[in-house]
Amino acid sequence: MDLQFSAEDEAFRVEVRDFLETSLAGEFAAARGRGGPGDELVLVDERMAWERHLGANGWTCVGWPKEHGGRGLSLHQQVIFFEEYVRAKAPGRVNHMGETLLGPTLIAYGDAEQQARFLPPIVAGTEIWCQGYSEPDAGSDLANIKTRAILDGDQWVIDGQKVWTSLAQWAQWCFVLARTNPDVPKHKGISYLLVPMDQPGVELRPIVQLSRDAEFNETFFDGARTDAANVVGGVDGGWTVAMGTLAFERGVSTLGQNLHFGAELDEVLERARGNGRITDPSVRQRAVALWSKLQIMRLNALRVMSSSVDVPPAATITKLFWANLHQQIGELAMDVLGPHGQLFDPDDHTAKLQRVFLFSRSDTIYGGSDQVQRNIIGERALGLPKEPK
Repeated sequence: MDLQFSAEDEAFRVEVRDFLETSLAGEFAAARGRGGPGDELVLVDERMAWERHLGANGWTCVGWPKEHGGRGLSLHQQVIFFEEYVRAKAPGRVNHMGETLLGPTLIAYGDAEQQARFLPPIVAGTEIWCQGYSEPDAGSDLANIKTRAILDGDQWVIDGQKVWTSLAQWAQWCFVLARTNPDVPKHKGISYLLVPMDQPGVELRPIVQLSRDAEFNETFFDGARTDAANVVGGVDGGWTVAMGTLAFERGVSTLGQNLHFGAELDEVLERARGNGRITDPSVRQRAVALWSKLQIMRLNALRVMSSSVDVPPAATITKLFWANLHQQIGELAMDVLGPHGQLFDPDDHTAKLQRVFLFSRSDTIYGGSDQVQRNIIGERALGLPKEPK
């Protein structure tokens, strides 16, 4: 894995930097630095417009192949783009689910008609996606889903409940795991459906978190419909597709997370310098340890992205590693803030570090709990015996 940047790469860095600085100096200046984890509900209209601005100028889906509307950037140039995006404090993206999860999944598993219909609006930033995986009784054990879909003529009819549906209140579409065959083992009878959100039979209920935000939702499907053609990977073939989506989540998007976490650690250190806590040996030692873990996270993400294996074993540790790392950044932030950290005003955007601490409590639960992640590492990466039933 060669991490040296060529002269061409550095010229590309200048291009990215110039675009971001110019764009963020105008109508999008107010959104600069906003919309990250725990701050997703702010300036939504402005960030939607930013998404369209990126699309119009060719800065969405930078790693997608050119034939699917992306830039086809090399690994090095993708790294540069993410680095410069975070350094510029560009707004938090609103279509992570579409660009980094659903899009690559359709490129890998979708048919030509699905790719032609759904990929261009993601590139343009005009259609937003959410993810319908977890359910009240099927979070860590995803294959235990109860949401069902029955074919009625040329449409699927969907009934069930999903939970932790991030930013569903703004999404036009949702990729939904639903049981289409109840008479086979639970991993076998699942289909991966593309479902429009703006229709009768779809109800959203916000989930208010510790930070008093509500970017997560409960999503209820009661006779919701989607076209029969909107099944990816074939009927009852959804488990393989779903695991492919999760592999994409462990790849490029992890690199973006790494840079955001680094920016948060920088802010913690800035506060520590301001209030004198930086002289505390314990604070300094913890900060150095977190910096080292960020480098490990970055290198592992690059190793996963550059692997010739579809889902390399190194990918299995990613979620467990970054979830605990992020919580440790939040805990250090609260210790650096001291008594002031107990004062939290949800309407004050300067209370960013308190938000980091509160939001990061969910990191070791959503997307697969720590306990399940350890099972995956043991069984799939290390080949250990499966957990007794």
